[in-house]
Amino acid sequence: MPDISLTTVVLLCLAAALAGWIDAVVGGGGLLLLPALLIGLPQHAPTYALGTNKAVAITGTSIAALTYTRKAPVDLRLTVRLGGLATLSAAGGALFASAVNKEVLQPLIMVVLLGVAAFVVWKPRFGTTVDDRAVTRRRRWLALAVAGVGIAFYDGLIGPGTGTFLVISLVAILHLDMLTASATAKVVNVGTNLGALLGFAAQGTVLWKLAAVMALFNMAGGWIGARMALRRGSGFVRAILLVVVTALVVRLGYDQWWS
Repeated sequence: MPDISLTTVVLLCLAAALAGWIDAVVGGGGLLLLPALLIGLPQHAPTYALGTNKAVAITGTSIAALTYTRKAPVDLRLTVRLGGLATLSAAGGALFASAVNKEVLQPLIMVVLLGVAAFVVWKPRFGTTVDDRAVTRRRRWLALAVAGVGIAFYDGLIGPGTGTFLVISLVAILHLDMLTASATAKVVNVGTNLGALLGFAAQGTVLWKLAAVMALFNMAGGWIGARMALRRGSGFVRAILLVVVTALVVRLGYDQWWS
């Protein structure tokens, strides 16, 4: 365990629990967990916060994925393909993480997030009902390219908003409702977390003992969040999505112009 106070450990565990809940419902828990680790571990290089974040996040995401797939109508064949491809793509992204100019990418991400928020508000029925249109093979390949490669690579590269991007892309491309898209996104997010974690572990930048303690709280938050989403349905997921997107924009804006 790194040399940090008990109070800091408790606060980090509470942050892990809330992050697990957010991740399970709609994604974006890293918005809370990564800054908490950066603040709580000032004596370590930022890469330790990134690596430890992935070690914690994968546990809650895995619990949420298991909870969802038991109840939600997930296409397991496509979801497993997405998850496997995402693992490789995220690992590749992690290898390039140190070379990224975040001052350029963050404003672009903010524009995309604002577009997502505007679209969800403008289309109040987006993702709240099941679309009966058949999903073509072309759309399945597009989902593999966008979610399994593009967004997964981004998760290994930077990370904020990965779960949110996955949900939106799956609703738009595969005509899924928000609940099913969130369930599918959880499995894909397990793959992205695993790929990124392998990259950080190879560099020795994971605080395993701290991560193990925080992971227990993250799993509890993920389990509770998944059950709430399943019980309350797509409308609830949509509302949380808007809150998380707004918070992501505020956070990225703060990082870009005021930090």
